[in-house]
Amino acid sequence: MGVPAFFRWLSRKYPSIIVNCVEEKAKECNGIKAPIDTSKPNPNEVEFDNLYLDMNGIIHPCTHPEDKPAPKNEDEMMVAIFEYIDRIFNIEGSDFSDAVIEPSFMIPLFFFFYCFQAPRAKMNQQRSRRFRASKEGMEAAEEKQKIRQEILAKGGFLPPEEVKERFDSNCITPGTEFMDNLAKCLRYYIADRLSSDPGWRNLTVILSDASAPGEGEHKIMDYIRRQRAQPNHDPNTHHCLCGADADLIMLGLATHEPNFTIIREEFKPNKPKPCALCNQMGHEVKDCQGLPREKQGKHDQFADTLPIAEQEFIFIRLCVLREYLERELTMASLPFTFDFERSVDDWVFMCFFVGNDFLPHLPSLEIREGAIDRLVNIYKNVVHKTGGYLTESGYVNLQRVQMIMLAVGEVEDSIFKKRKDDDDNFKRRQKEKRKRMKRDQPAFIPGGQFSPQALGNRSSPQAISNPRQAAFEMRMHDRHNSTTSPSPNLTPDGSPALAGGMKRKAEDSDSEPEPEDNIRLWETGWKQRYYKNKFDVDASDEKFRRKVVQSYVEGLCWVLRYYYQGCASWNWYYPFHYAPFASDFEGIADMPSDFEKGSKPFKPLEQLMGVFPAASGNFLPPTWRKLMTDPESSIIDFYPEDFAIDLNGKKYAWQGVALLPFVDERRLRAALEEVYPDLTPEESRRNSLGGDVLFVGKHHPLCDFIVEQYKTKTTEPVDIPPELCHGIQGKLTLSDNAVLPNQPVESPVPLLRDLTQNSAVSISFKDPQFDENFVFKAIVLPGAKKPAPVLKPGDWEKTNNDGRPWRPQLGFNRDRKPVHLDQSAFRTLGHTMPRERGMPGMYANAVPLAAYGSPYARPLLGGQQQIPKLLSNLRPQESWRGPTPLFQQTPQRTAGAAPLLAWNRMLQSPNQYQPNQYQGLGGPMGYPQRPEDRMDRGRQVW
Repeated sequence: MGVPAFFRWLSRKYPSIIVNCVEEKAKECNGIKAPIDTSKPNPNEVEFDNLYLDMNGIIHPCTHPEDKPAPKNEDEMMVAIFEYIDRIFNIEGSDFSDAVIEPSFMIPLFFFFYCFQAPRAKMNQQRSRRFRASKEGMEAAEEKQKIRQEILAKGGFLPPEEVKERFDSNCITPGTEFMDNLAKCLRYYIADRLSSDPGWRNLTVILSDASAPGEGEHKIMDYIRRQRAQPNHDPNTHHCLCGADADLIMLGLATHEPNFTIIREEFKPNKPKPCALCNQMGHEVKDCQGLPREKQGKHDQFADTLPIAEQEFIFIRLCVLREYLERELTMASLPFTFDFERSVDDWVFMCFFVGNDFLPHLPSLEIREGAIDRLVNIYKNVVHKTGGYLTESGYVNLQRVQMIMLAVGEVEDSIFKKRKDDDDNFKRRQKEKRKRMKRDQPAFIPGGQFSPQALGNRSSPQAISNPRQAAFEMRMHDRHNSTTSPSPNLTPDGSPALAGGMKRKAEDSDSEPEPEDNIRLWETGWKQRYYKNKFDVDASDEKFRRKVVQSYVEGLCWVLRYYYQGCASWNWYYPFHYAPFASDFEGIADMPSDFEKGSKPFKPLEQLMGVFPAASGNFLPPTWRKLMTDPESSIIDFYPEDFAIDLNGKKYAWQGVALLPFVDERRLRAALEEVYPDLTPEESRRNSLGGDVLFVGKHHPLCDFIVEQYKTKTTEPVDIPPELCHGIQGKLTLSDNAVLPNQPVESPVPLLRDLTQNSAVSISFKDPQFDENFVFKAIVLPGAKKPAPVLKPGDWEKTNNDGRPWRPQLGFNRDRKPVHLDQSAFRTLGHTMPRERGMPGMYANAVPLAAYGSPYARPLLGGQQQIPKLLSNLRPQESWRGPTPLFQQTPQRTAGAAPLLAWNRMLQSPNQYQPNQYQGLGGPMGYPQRPEDRMDRGRQVW
């Protein structure tokens, strides 16, 4: 999940880190889609060396999407996951299939990582999510059924209720049959692509499924750290990670790799959703009235169907983010040598205070209120006194952190008061807005064919049918309102109203019910009320406050160690629901920050018992499930049927804190010892730990080496020859259920065929191992080349630069040639873009420049095709490159020139009447512009 609102804040503060993905779409002919040739160069003009997939960000949108109908069964879910991975691979591209493989040639890698056993610190958050999801799902179903009965009792109209099994997203947890089946499906998918897709020809694929310990994103970071420590690692490797969590940005910065990019879905808020009761658009379930849908035009069956559009992707360039941070964090006149890499580590560490998956955020630090900017400013002011940086390779200097926290504590009171003032001002503006909208709302709005249309709607109006009847209905409606509505100066019985008017009903009030806030952080005594309400202790209990602060400090040290060195302890967790105040961080310099060594993670089924509510017990063995529901169970208190949600000053329930009891590990393991003998062999297999699997195709130079290992039946682990796999190092071990060449691979999905002509091979893979006390250095490796700068230099105007203006870099390729659109291209866009829907993108509300009236415009000939048809076979980045614009062409005047064509004669005729001569010239107030101004405005750079 990462840090809420972090990506939104980051993308607004540092906008140049975002690059829209260029995706080549599959061409369809006679209902059959032609596959995309992934062996061609990447359409985004960049080639990645390693691609990592955090599968959690793929599984959820494929199994229960929000913008399209959900898959009907598990088989369709698996096919949707395959198609999603194909899209990601098509965006990334590959250009290695036709290359001659040499020892020094770069072979791309493709990694599938998804979460297995999370540390105990993460299990608390997983437990909260799953309990909350189960509760919200049951409450939503009950509310839906209640509203349905009320509407039907009043005579409302609702379509028949569709009976279908509800998909429990809690099954997307390691240890369930769903995740075990997904691992089988991914093995089949990888073998199929390596055997049939030319773009996969030279890929090295590593699958780390739910049987391998660790969270998906942290397994990726652990792989990168261990490979960076090898002598054969290329320091200029370009990494690309696919995932939706915001903390991936901080994890990418923590690697100190100069070339690191994240690809994720573009978030588009406020997508329209149909009502779950009547399937109509424009309202939610709670506002449904059971009204029959009005007929809307000729093709009425499509009126309320959601437009199915594929989700778009964006790139996040961490190299550009590093440029931003270098400008922001660079400090002069320090008493020690400035090190940008160390300051980046400190920036990552300070982001932990605004919240993460393992710790609650400090009460005074809200990311929406600019908390990170405040921390950075305090850091730059205090770092002169600290004598050094806050962190080093994942280890925290608590004495220096204490100075930062106490500086935050000095302004906590003013932060709380400003928060209250901002909240009151926002409520006041919203109240005024509601009053204004209510006042300006017309008394009657006609419906049907006379209903008002939004400005800018290009759809053709409906044909008027039976206008007399429509006018009669509107007159009757107006007469009914005038006779039934009482006069504003009269009471309902007709008597004069008293001075002061009628008392307004409570439901007519403009104010909204607000959750009760017993803390009142903006008032004196806020610390005493906070500890009394949240922890049920007095603020004067110094010993308890010290305990809370110590646990939080341990958490800060644990999280930073987790980001930079790996999991320091599988058993540690923060044992409170709330965080202390920054002003309480006094005397933390002498607090211990060591963790228990040699701890082991939970097994898969044990994790399910620790994070699942009783409502999801169907994913567990019967005797294990009974421990959740049996009143006599020794751990029945771990699974409450209902629990409180503390809004903690927030407005929505999903922002609140679920007050669940923490799981006692010793009690849980003691209870499970009694039911372990009841496991079947299949359940015991799912409950065991596994490892990573490496796949290659027959064209890969490592293929023959792996096949030879199976022929000799070597039982001992062998080292990977780094010269055969681009410097990758690790151990290979024969796998029991291996995919072998020329052996069929059975399809676990009935919708897909068995793989009879398999040419892929798989083998168990293990990363290089290091001593328990080994420290991975958080530095830029020697030999790494700094990427070319993207941001505008601060001294660009001061330097000469031959008078050249600064040209921003819009994509990955700095040498991309600018593409221009002339006036005819703008007109063609206006003609060919669909008019029944609003045009998305930068041309949404733009009128084509010089529409039909510019002296540079010319009409199309009768048989001339539109520009997009002429360029339909070009790749996306080439589709805008048309002929040289007319105003850029040098006029050729020769004695034997051809006679003027019709449009040239028209333009050269001074007396030719042009009714639209000044229309759409783009000048202010409609005035014509100079020709050079029109040229500049008509030139668009892509």
